[in-house]
Amino acid sequence: MGKRPVVYGEVLYDCFEDGSRVLGGAPFNVAWHLSAFGAEPLFISRVGDDAMGRQIRDTMQQWGMSTAGLQQDSAYQTGEVRITLQNGQPSYEIVEDRAYDHISSESIPPIDPALIYHGSLGLRASGSAETLAGILADSPAPVFLDINLRPPWWSESQAKGLLDKATWVKLNDDELVALLPGDGGLENRAGVLMDRHRLSRLIVTQGADGAFAIDRSEGHVQIRTERSVEIVDTVGAGDGFTAVCLLGQLHGWPVGQTIERAHAFAALLVQQRGALLHDRAPYRQLIEDWQPVG
Repeated sequence: MGKRPVVYGEVLYDCFEDGSRVLGGAPFNVAWHLSAFGAEPLFISRVGDDAMGRQIRDTMQQWGMSTAGLQQDSAYQTGEVRITLQNGQPSYEIVEDRAYDHISSESIPPIDPALIYHGSLGLRASGSAETLAGILADSPAPVFLDINLRPPWWSESQAKGLLDKATWVKLNDDELVALLPGDGGLENRAGVLMDRHRLSRLIVTQGADGAFAIDRSEGHVQIRTERSVEIVDTVGAGDGFTAVCLLGQLHGWPVGQTIERAHAFAALLVQQRGALLHDRAPYRQLIEDWQPVG
């Protein structure tokens, strides 16, 4: 299939009490954005032989995404997060033992990755974790790890193992503190994490305070949030941020430019409802804006 970004992990539906459903999963969201930006990702996941699985495949095809890496499972259902309200506050149940927990190495098409992206939630089960380990063992491609610490679906030992295999890592400030508890500011902790796992680049998002990155070659970059942005929904903004970080790696953008563009795209996403854009116009405008001058 030629060199292209490989995105590995969960695809699922957020299911609400009123019967409504929203398509998502961090790796799926990342692949969706990369596709719209013209990066032609190969998304590797697994869905059930059920209505939700068929809808995912149809939606991917309609958006122009390759379904070559989307496996179908007759034994396990499509991934699902059940969202309920308790005293006005949402409660989330990430339903266990779903199709994306059983991604099979035997059903993966031949790949020659430009880079490999994965999170941590999609590796909560041994089947999918072992399949990814095989992909990483067979490929020299750099690895972008997007840490997603979702209790109870993570362990310190697994997180450290994934960090050891990563080239670039993105996580939020809370996750950085969870991985490195104790004293010390965020930048000091970030430096420790980079040295401990020999990372080339570490990106830390800080919600309303922006983000910063530390790069072995280019040093430290800090981005601040513009307070004028009207926030409608922050769901999936981090995935949009990650997608542009990956785009920057693919195109060789400097770290400062990459983080600025990633932050700008995330700011666009928080001004609309939902994690995904279903209109290609904003992507086309950004692609035009990001073209080199001259």
